[in-house]
Formats: sequence, C-alpha cells, structure tokens
Amino acid sequence: MAYKISEECISCGACAAECPTEAISEGSSIYVIDADKCIDCGNCADVCPVGAPKPE
Repeated sequence: MAYKISEECISCGACAAECPTEAISEGSSIYVIDADKCIDCGNCADVCPVGAPKPE
C-alpha cells in the first residue's frame, strides 16, 4: 500500500529528500508520490511538518 500526499502539502520538499526510492517529485501544486516506486517505508510521513503523506 503506497503513501499519497494530501492537499495539506506546503511543497517544502522535505519528503522528497528522505525517499529511498526517489518516488516523490514536485507536482504542479503539491508533491506527488509514484505508487509504483513507493515501498511504504513511511520516511516521508516521519519528516513532513504538516502530516501530508498518508497511507492510501
């Protein structure tokens, strides 16, 4: 089960730097997670200051 970034994202980029599979990239308004690359490690959720990444 992959993580998904909610609309609460403030586009700080903290999550992308912590992703071991480089599944997170900057989208048009918020960061997005490629579900095919996500290994459900939770690193993104651990560092997000607003709690935007959540398990899908």
